[in-house]
This record gives sequence, C-alpha cells and structure tokens, in this order.
Amino acid sequence: MVKSKINQVHVLPRDLLGKSTFELCMWLLKWLPMRLVDRFLLFVSWLILGNTARFGLVRPTVGPLELKDMSGKTPVLDVGALDKIKNGEIEIHPSIRRIGHHSVEFVNGDIINFDAIIFATGYKSNVPSWLKEKDMFSEKDGYPRRPFPNGWKGAYGLYVVGFTKRGLLGASADAKRIAEDIGKCWKAKANQITLKKR
Repeated sequence: MVKSKINQVHVLPRDLLGKSTFELCMWLLKWLPMRLVDRFLLFVSWLILGNTARFGLVRPTVGPLELKDMSGKTPVLDVGALDKIKNGEIEIHPSIRRIGHHSVEFVNGDIINFDAIIFATGYKSNVPSWLKEKDMFSEKDGYPRRPFPNGWKGAYGLYVVGFTKRGLLGASADAKRIAEDIGKCWKAKANQITLKKR
C-alpha cells in the first residue's frame, strides 16, 4: 500500500493516559487554554509515537486543536497505520502530480503502477440534496449559510450540530446553544399553558 502525502498532518495516538485522545482534549480544555493543550498533546504524542517526520508525516507548525479551530482540518488518530508505515507495509510518497490509467506520477518524478487507486478526499456535505429547506444550507458547499457561531438554528425547529468545521469543539458549542434554545422554548410554552389555565 502506498500513501501520497498531500499536506502536513498531525498524527495523534488514539488513546492517551487511558482515555480517548479527544475525550482527554475536551476535559483539558475546560481548564487550560487551547495552545497549552496542544503543547501537551504534541509532547505526549512525540513520547508515544516518536518523530513522525522521519516517516514522511511532517507536522504543521500550528497545534492540532488550533489548526482544527482555524481551518477545520482534523488530526489523524493512529489506529495501527503508523506501525505499518514503520515496517514498510505502507509507503509514504510526496504529493501527486498526475494519475494515469494504472499509474501515479508523484511530484518528485517517481511513477508507480497500481492495481487500484482509492481516493480519500474528505467529507462533503450532501444535506441540500435531501433536506428541502433552501434558506439554511448553501447548495454550493452543503454547510449552513450563516457562519459559526450562528449556523446552528433554522426555521420550524430545525437545529444542526457539527457543521462548524471546528470538530468536537464546534459541535459542543452548537449542542450547548441548541440545548439552551430548546430549554427557552419549553419554558415559554409552559408559561403559555399556565396563563391559559388561569
């Protein structure tokens, strides 16, 4: 198997200190600033995984949580691929210049033949194709028209979580706003019922 490196990437262990990496991040972010949590993540990842740059997996200069917050790029959780890279089962190559019928030409000039080429291009929202609500979602990219932090609420009781391009942090912020809004709606409805009974 060959992997073409498109950009720099943060590779993090799936688990840290007996907890899932993301669970630990969310817990740490309750008390510590994002940059400090990023430094902790990078230090512990280096202790557990070593220097990933020696295998062609160069880390960005910005920390994993800050990068996710700025650009929506999610760090990669290692579930065994790094061991396969280390033992040569997966090879890392530079970015792709051109794809042929059964071959790939890389930017360094190498050309390798393959039986199959699989494109993992990332996530693209298809919500506008099945949700017939034209005001909330852009047909162009499938994300809410109003940018974060205001894209969580639509008309007729429609709420959305996870369209922030900010990962768990953005989804958490959306979920809190939605819970607060639902609470306000219930309280308002309860007040109306109470007033009608009088």
